[in-house]
Amino acid sequence: MNLPASPATAAATAPLFELDRATVVRGATRVLHNLSLTIPLGQHTAILGPNGGGKSTFIKLINRELYPLAREGDAPVKVFGLRRWNVNELRNRLGVVTSDLTRDLQQMPYLCVEDAVVTGFFSSFVVPPHRQIDAGMRTRARDALEQVRASTLADRPVAELSTGEMRRVLIARALVHEPQALLLDEPTAGLDLVARQHFLGLMRLLAQRGITLVLVTHHIEEIIPEIDRVLLLRDGAVHADGDRAATLTDAHLSHAFGGPVRVRCEDGFYSAVPGHA
Repeated sequence: MNLPASPATAAATAPLFELDRATVVRGATRVLHNLSLTIPLGQHTAILGPNGGGKSTFIKLINRELYPLAREGDAPVKVFGLRRWNVNELRNRLGVVTSDLTRDLQQMPYLCVEDAVVTGFFSSFVVPPHRQIDAGMRTRARDALEQVRASTLADRPVAELSTGEMRRVLIARALVHEPQALLLDEPTAGLDLVARQHFLGLMRLLAQRGITLVLVTHHIEEIIPEIDRVLLLRDGAVHADGDRAATLTDAHLSHAFGGPVRVRCEDGFYSAVPGHA
């Protein structure tokens, strides 16, 4: 007799993300329109699109900040094959880095960088009163800071960090769980040219270590060579889906961004400039 797989076994073998005809309505606006996509674990993926294309809503669906319209049958959104997750268990497998985390952590008075990384163990911005920080947590926090080349920041107040420094701290905070995947929301927003290049180098190292990257962005310059697949969203639906060469074309980007765009590729990195109608 074939027994059904346990939740843990199903999660271990299932795709990272699955959206099955997910529809999201905010107020009177339909933000996502029957969006269907599957992202396997192990496939580095970029979700690209203009402002208002549905990228932020995708992030909020994964974070359970928004919910799709209910319907009969299977769940419209699954993470690791499961419709519902314990947040602490999910963070052990999926690290999420968003600008919202920067704002929330930098509002915490007297919080130093190492402590900010340690809070990642508790999926909160403070250590819960009933929980204890052990030596192993401190060691893993320092190791994570070393991985992102931010060890020198350990004693600095979080509120004093630059945008680039804070991005590295957020990655370290996600890495303490040794996750299988990272979901990155506009990770280079606000960074200067040098800080952006350093951060792209960090993304490449993480990808080469086997951590699945899902990058959500509207800048094609952030799509590192290790990213295998690009999903192009427009008006809450998938406009194009394929490898970088097939998706990052003048025609696709011009249509998605609503104006003429010229795409260039040099040494594995793509860039785009406004074209001529």
